[in-house]
Amino acid sequence: MRHYVKAMMLSTVFAANLNAQTTDPMVKKIMNETYQNSQLEQLAYELLDGIGPRLVGSPKMQQSHDWAVERFKNWGIDAKNEQWGEWKSWERGTSTIEMVAPHNRSIEGMQLAFSPATGSKGVTADVVMLPEFTSAEQFQTWLPTVKGKFVMVSQYQSTGRPEYNWKEFATPESFEKMKKDSEAASEKWQNSIKATGETSRTLNAKLEAAGAAGIISSNWSRGFGVNKIFSAGTKKIPVVDISLEDYGQLYRMIQHKTTPKLKITANSKDRGTAPTFNTVAEIKGSEKPDEYIILSAHLDSWDGGTGATDNGTGTITMMEVARILKKLYPNPKRTIIVGLWGSEEQGLNGSRGYVSAHKDQMPKIQAVFNQDNGTGRIANISGQGFLHAYDYLGRWLNAVPKELTKDIKTTFPGFPGGGGSDHASFVAAGVPAFMLGSLNWSYGNYTWHTNRDTYDKIVFDDVKSNVALIAILTYMASEDPEKASGEKIKLPVDSRTGERMKWPEVKEPTRKGGLD
Repeated sequence: MRHYVKAMMLSTVFAANLNAQTTDPMVKKIMNETYQNSQLEQLAYELLDGIGPRLVGSPKMQQSHDWAVERFKNWGIDAKNEQWGEWKSWERGTSTIEMVAPHNRSIEGMQLAFSPATGSKGVTADVVMLPEFTSAEQFQTWLPTVKGKFVMVSQYQSTGRPEYNWKEFATPESFEKMKKDSEAASEKWQNSIKATGETSRTLNAKLEAAGAAGIISSNWSRGFGVNKIFSAGTKKIPVVDISLEDYGQLYRMIQHKTTPKLKITANSKDRGTAPTFNTVAEIKGSEKPDEYIILSAHLDSWDGGTGATDNGTGTITMMEVARILKKLYPNPKRTIIVGLWGSEEQGLNGSRGYVSAHKDQMPKIQAVFNQDNGTGRIANISGQGFLHAYDYLGRWLNAVPKELTKDIKTTFPGFPGGGGSDHASFVAAGVPAFMLGSLNWSYGNYTWHTNRDTYDKIVFDDVKSNVALIAILTYMASEDPEKASGEKIKLPVDSRTGERMKWPEVKEPTRKGGLD
């Protein structure tokens, strides 16, 4: 299988060596508009600082949909919000975490998404640490002791320095010892959680049912000052995430027989349920209006930061591409659609909802260009398992100036994406849909789903290059006299199962979320 797959993948630094660069004046106009009249910083300010995080079902999510529709219409682009479901509606408010014993100090942290409120007076309680267990019976015996207490539920991190920092300054012996100790501690913790019969997703509800006053986590993202902020998983008690540094201090106090006491005040609001939408904009085609190019990005985010690189950058990129094309190329041959999806973070729900609602469009889609992984320049494109993607993507990339393509690595024909981002919803439907992968810029550690994913992390020079690239690809895909082929590769046999791999299946979205 290994040699077969290697031959199939045909990996190549493709775009770096394209010699027949276009002299199309439209390409020059797009480049000029992108770099001389960029609206990216204004769009980023309005979306990220003006509106803020866009948690599914929240008022901020609805505000962002309405803002996008208004922006499109101001550019003369038809746009609307299409409902695909409904979700629990929760609004983040202020939250404070204070140590009140053995001394007074502020704790760095915030409530998790969908955390219940505490009331204005807050909740004050002693703090206990989740012990390490060897059996479910041991866990069940301990469980009643949490009543009326805040329970710490995350692994203690003995070092708050990320691995790259250790590697730079530690001796080789010290670095290897740190890694070995860290791996052993992680394995021991995971085995303990497994022994309880619970998972990180179900544990909070079990503690709540046992009478805990609240839950304290620290989901460290392995970088200085960054934690990942997800869902609370409780119905009545507050759940907060605090910094590695403060979590470590609480842990060490408990280990030294000192019981810390915290006061948590969380002012969030439960607003029942809310409809969930996609924002869909359209520039109608002049010659082949029933063939489509879709510019894809998800508008929603987690709400520890303001969702700048996940996926504010993708959103403003596709909006800016639409603005430029409407201005310079107002009568495209094919219809250009911008899809700003809702609830990608909970399972590609918005894009799945669009595929379900527009089944008739799927065979007529020329291409989907999806952008979703940070602020970096586009650095890799996979053919997603479409046999002839090399041909038509090659033609389109050939029109793009070399300074934008010289470092892009392409993999043809590639394999179909089964998840991860919204292109997968279309790939499953047999649509040539392509993830435009970005340079890392420490995305996984520092901005992906973290409390530090904010405006200042955007590298606008890189985002501008993405705007120009996608605008030119869209123009070329629209002008192409040929319909892009959706013929799929014959997938290889899976060595683990001995059976031939299957193309991903179309899935319906979760249409009622967060309500159970």
